[in-house]
Amino acid sequence: MNSDQFLDAALRNPANRIITDELHRLALPDAWLVSGCLVQTVWNVLTNRPVDHGISDYDVFYFDPDPSWEAEDAVIRALQARLGHLGAEIEARNQARVHLWYPEKHGLPYPPLSRSTDGIDRFLTENTRIGIRRSSDGYEIYAPNGFDDVAAMIVRPNRTANFSAANYAKKAARWKALWPEITVLAAE
Repeated sequence: MNSDQFLDAALRNPANRIITDELHRLALPDAWLVSGCLVQTVWNVLTNRPVDHGISDYDVFYFDPDPSWEAEDAVIRALQARLGHLGAEIEARNQARVHLWYPEKHGLPYPPLSRSTDGIDRFLTENTRIGIRRSSDGYEIYAPNGFDDVAAMIVRPNRTANFSAANYAKKAARWKALWPEITVLAAE
């Protein structure tokens, strides 16, 4: 699978297209639609399921140098006001402030980041290290691991940062129940 094929499949989910369009209109700094909503849409296309099957939320990463909760909350509220009609859970997170709450929530260290793609790089699985965003002339894709695992429906642990075998097992079990075709590689 190449980037064009991935993007074509991911955008078959109207929510993915609508969210990326709205992020572009809002001009949030360094904003990306990321992770599961993209990969899971592609899995759904590959397995002939409804495009939104199993998608629990739509993650938006952006990078605003203002790390205050108030600034992030304003973005969350703006996105809810603009996208609430989708009936989808949209989770927006300012990557400039993740290091402030992540260690307490997850019990793992988390360094300050300098851009949204740094957050994408830290995802628990390699196959979900993907983000898309609209640009003035189409779409940009960030996919440091490419698309082979997505196309082959392989879930592989990302051991480069913040890896938790327990969290990986929990996520993989949920996905395996929804997409029995996936191959989950061991966390060891």
